[in-house]
Amino acid sequence: MAGSLKKVKCPICGKKALWDDNPHRPFCSRECKLADLYNWLSEVYKISLPEKGGEVQRLYGESEG
Repeated sequence: MAGSLKKVKCPICGKKALWDDNPHRPFCSRECKLADLYNWLSEVYKISLPEKGGEVQRLYGESEG
């Protein structure tokens, strides 16, 4: 049964971690989970609205300048 445990790659550090019973999944550790949160809060990750008229529409109607 030990061979059937699912391992996934941590999206932050790339380390393989067990999926089952992992409180931090999909991350391998609390530190990687917090690093991901930091990336969102510091705007390393961004989500734009779909392009309209050749220009990416940002939230609240702002345009990139």
